[in-house]
Amino acid sequence: MAIRQYNVLFLCVGNSAWSPMAEAIMNRMGRDAFRAYSAGLRPAGGLDPFALHQLQAVRFPVEGLRAKSWTEFTEPGAPKLDFVFSVCDLESESIHPVWLGDPLVAHWGVPDPSGFEGTEQGRRNAFHRCFISLQNRINLLMALPLEKVDHMSPLRPDLATALPHATPSRGPGPWRGLT
Repeated sequence: MAIRQYNVLFLCVGNSAWSPMAEAIMNRMGRDAFRAYSAGLRPAGGLDPFALHQLQAVRFPVEGLRAKSWTEFTEPGAPKLDFVFSVCDLESESIHPVWLGDPLVAHWGVPDPSGFEGTEQGRRNAFHRCFISLQNRINLLMALPLEKVDHMSPLRPDLATALPHATPSRGPGPWRGLT
């Protein structure tokens, strides 16, 4: 029997640091079971050089990574998403994407490495900490029993216990289900 592949979108505002790192991590570690993408609400002109350096330092492929808009995932022919994870603060944004296919939506708050002020080595360390945090959360997601993931519903608050660092949302907002 063929293994089901889950499509995962990592979403951030600029799609220049957090979300492309998460995309690269998931695609490297989740190979057969997961296919990752990343996007931004307002994509930056390119990827943060410190994010690229972090990925290259651990020999993760960076080919094909680019800053792109979330709208690419709402167009005809876009992959059907199973999971959407915001990895930065999107609550303050006025854009509230609606995803086709009812993916499980969750928020993984990760400190912004781009906001670090200090030395170049300090910035590299901030990106390394972000990478490790994302890698740990992705490992936990991949450890879930996949046969049970197919039965998850984004409207069930008890799913918060199944996903790393996810909590049920409270009231209306862009991240209905789990945030």
